[in-house]
Amino acid sequence: MSKLKITLIKSVIGRKKDQIATVEALGLKKIRDVVEKDDNPAVRGMITKVSHLVSVEEA
Repeated sequence: MSKLKITLIKSVIGRKKDQIATVEALGLKKIRDVVEKDDNPAVRGMITKVSHLVSVEEA
């Protein structure tokens, strides 16, 4: 299964609660935090919801 490298590039301060919760569920806490997740529809949906806050690349 392929992996995705997800980086938080913008702050969650002042964002809607559901966006903050999505970023936390991805495992991101601070700006420039990086996590690797399996590429599946659930993770893709989370990325789509906060696409303006994160950067994604194939790992």
